[in-house]
Amino acid sequence: MMYGAPVDLSFKAISNLEDTQSEEPSKGLRPLKTNSVGKFQSVSLRLNNNNITNLYDLHKTMNHFLAEPSLLAWLDLSFNHITNIDKVLCELLQLRVLYLHGNRIFTLSEVDKLQSLPHLHTITLHGNAIETNKAYRNHVISTLRGLKTMDFSVVTPQERALAQIWHHSNNPGIMSPNKSGMFFTR
Repeated sequence: MMYGAPVDLSFKAISNLEDTQSEEPSKGLRPLKTNSVGKFQSVSLRLNNNNITNLYDLHKTMNHFLAEPSLLAWLDLSFNHITNIDKVLCELLQLRVLYLHGNRIFTLSEVDKLQSLPHLHTITLHGNAIETNKAYRNHVISTLRGLKTMDFSVVTPQERALAQIWHHSNNPGIMSPNKSGMFFTR
């Protein structure tokens, strides 16, 4: 099955995700394809540039608009008022790209919740208060080991190695798997 353009609910002044069901997605350059019951054949959802503070009704929004919500691979929540990474994001097991830049996340450990996303390879978090923490980039890269891109910048092998060294020096005595799956003490 081919998946088309993102379902675009950006710039709608949405403050509560429950309100999205009364919204009509913006029309982009590529037309949105629908299935026989009128749901969009897309794996991408744009909710950026709104006033969203929490993600409690994200599943309702996904189920309302997407033909196959379990396949959501790209989610743009940038430029909202989100203060924490809700557990609902950790249930999006096919998620590959997550934009959270320009929000109000101020606790660096919030990023740790995203470790459960096996396919996450791209994330943006710049423009949040966590960016001011001197350990910001090292923490995110060492926590989300599958990242290829962070804040629109490629994660280099050298940067990954330095982040792991940083992680080991800041978390002594914690067991961690190496590349072959064997555990070692950090």
